[in-house]
Amino acid sequence: MLSRERVQEVLDKVRPALQADGGDCELVNVREDGVVEVRLVGACGGCPMSTLTLKAGIERVLKDEVPEVKEVIAV
Repeated sequence: MLSRERVQEVLDKVRPALQADGGDCELVNVREDGVVEVRLVGACGGCPMSTLTLKAGIERVLKDEVPEVKEVIAV
């Protein structure tokens, strides 16, 4: 089963890179179907590159470190 704590640990590893650009992400929900819901905040909230950040950055790292993660979506 997908652990919220494990997902948060991995998110905490990628957050400094987001914070360096004035943004951040918050873990909203970890669903039973393997979908992780995050909220992009700060500069990330309105950035035109936020989709790339979400998929190529956050989602890639989460899938690498937590194989149960199927997808990461912004809510």
